[in-house]
Amino acid sequence: MLKKNEYNKLFFFLPFFVFITAYLVYPLINTTALGFLSKEGEFIGLGNYIKILVKSNDLINFSGVIKGFPMGALIHNLIWILIHLPLSIVLGLLFSVLLKDIKGGLLMKSVIFMGMIIPMIVAGVLTRFLFEANIGIIPNLFRIVGIESLNKSWLAHPDTALFSVIIVSLWVWAGFPMIVYSAGLANIPETYYEAARIEGASTSQIFFRITLPLLKPATIVVVVMTILHELKTFDLVYAATFGGPGGASNVMPLQAWLYAFRASDFGRASATATLLTIMIIFTNFFSISSMVKGER
Repeated sequence: MLKKNEYNKLFFFLPFFVFITAYLVYPLINTTALGFLSKEGEFIGLGNYIKILVKSNDLINFSGVIKGFPMGALIHNLIWILIHLPLSIVLGLLFSVLLKDIKGGLLMKSVIFMGMIIPMIVAGVLTRFLFEANIGIIPNLFRIVGIESLNKSWLAHPDTALFSVIIVSLWVWAGFPMIVYSAGLANIPETYYEAARIEGASTSQIFFRITLPLLKPATIVVVVMTILHELKTFDLVYAATFGGPGGASNVMPLQAWLYAFRASDFGRASATATLLTIMIIFTNFFSISSMVKGER
């Protein structure tokens, strides 16, 4: 039997359980269940998954993988991770180390972090201007250096549209890894560096043998949160390209939205959302477990 004070503790947890059940558990179960139903509401098992993965080119465009964009929303998400994740880690670490002890470093960090507070819809609209021929900064930079092949409207060409939104996403997200790594650097005792300098360690040796290993907890946070950001990106692509041209910059969250609110096929939309959830769980579990093993 529970004592009175234990009942009181459970009472305080009740709002939390109600909130989690209403806004996480029920939607997750309902979405998973809808993934096994047809557009007409009939049970079709894995039919929706077969449709989106094999019978259509929406998630995986096998001919596009060989010939070029569009390659399918799932492949585009993977490309996004392969480009965006390592660059986010490198830039965040670079900014945090370089701006740690310099005069005006806090101001420069604030400027870099401003990208995080810009709404993604606004960033999507800015993307249109940044990569537009004649008026955009990016095409004009390539025109100045003599690379005429990139002096074009990037969002209008399948081979550059996806990379345009990835570049803007990198700018928007760069402030997060920088702040996380800055907090990690602040927690490293200065005595470690003093001892290393006394022993004659070089700057590179101090970085790779002291700073980098001690920043592993911060790296775990950066990797997990960055993957979440990359897989759930919707509004930036929606505002910048709407997945175009011809689906060349489409991603899985946008494809799920198209299934649900353009095709009114909630079965395929739910199947896509379920696959996206599985990807998020798997990649985060793999990232955390591999880094934990590396610490042992």
